Amino acid sequence: MRTTGSREVYRNPWIRVREDAVELADGSAGVYGVVERPHFALVLPREDDGFWLVEQFRYPLGRRAWEFPQGTWSAGNDGSAEELALAELAEETGLRARRIEHLGRLDLAPGLATQRFDVWLATDLVHGDAQREATEADMVQAFVPDDELHARIRDGRFTDGPSLAAYALWLLRG
Repeated sequence: MRTTGSREVYRNPWIRVREDAVELADGSAGVYGVVERPHFALVLPREDDGFWLVEQFRYPLGRRAWEFPQGTWSAGNDGSAEELALAELAEETGLRARRIEHLGRLDLAPGLATQRFDVWLATDLVHGDAQREATEADMVQAFVPDDELHARIRDGRFTDGPSLAAYALWLLRG
């Protein structure tokens, strides 16, 4: 496949959408819509026999959703993937990790978006005050034991795709 043209369709501070004209292997023409977003960090804060989760209103879904802490740098901020994970954890939960382990890097939606995310396991946690952004003002957090998390996954109360993929990486870690 070869890109023969590209044009920006939409942009705001958080997202860019482009439309690429392509030539397929058989010579026919095609088009791809591509969503560009910055890479993000997702953190599994592990304590005792469970995890700390956050819940917030997710506008595109029109409902509140539970997930692992996750996010990207705010405009004007930058740093390593590990620094981003530690910053997001502290911002959303007030937790500081004395130990952090990289579990992997995943593609969010490779047929649609360029966005990837790094998955981190945070342990040896120190509790403090969250420093949430204005868009996270309604966020709550809760410690969820393993058996409760499993129940939430089974009955559809925990449906965030990146969180579930991250949890799978943690399970594969053994």
